[in-house]
Amino acid sequence: MIEALKAKLGAEAEKLRYELNVTLPAEIRRAVEMGDLRENSEYKSALERQQFVQARLGQLTSRLSKLSTIDPSQIPNDKVGLGSKVVVQCQDTKEHETYHLVFGDSEDFEDGHVTMMSPIGRSLLGKQVGDLVLLKLPARTRKMKVVELTTIHDTP
Repeated sequence: MIEALKAKLGAEAEKLRYELNVTLPAEIRRAVEMGDLRENSEYKSALERQQFVQARLGQLTSRLSKLSTIDPSQIPNDKVGLGSKVVVQCQDTKEHETYHLVFGDSEDFEDGHVTMMSPIGRSLLGKQVGDLVLLKLPARTRKMKVVELTTIHDTP
């Protein structure tokens, strides 16, 4: 999971570096050759895109740096943590719900994905099978029991 995210972000960073170092300078040079820069929309557009690419590249670099510091061996084998898939049973309705704890900056959240910093993610962190989870929401407090746990170590 961590390596796949690193690869994905790394590929995006490489694509943006190419755009920043090759494509955008060519577009800016072409726009400058057109003449008057005060009313040159191509020039302004290329500069705005350049600023956006620089900002996104900074975000990606920062995120990749943080991902490199994560030690998978520090993620518990028997407790809810990063990458865990948790099945809980609501104590009121007896219905089962499945949650998958992911990074907060994940771009493609699927059904059941929650960040570790969300209320449900924070309440699940560190829990084991059989533990009771109290999810405090503004309107009420939900009681859930962890019935199944698959950690990042259990997934291929």
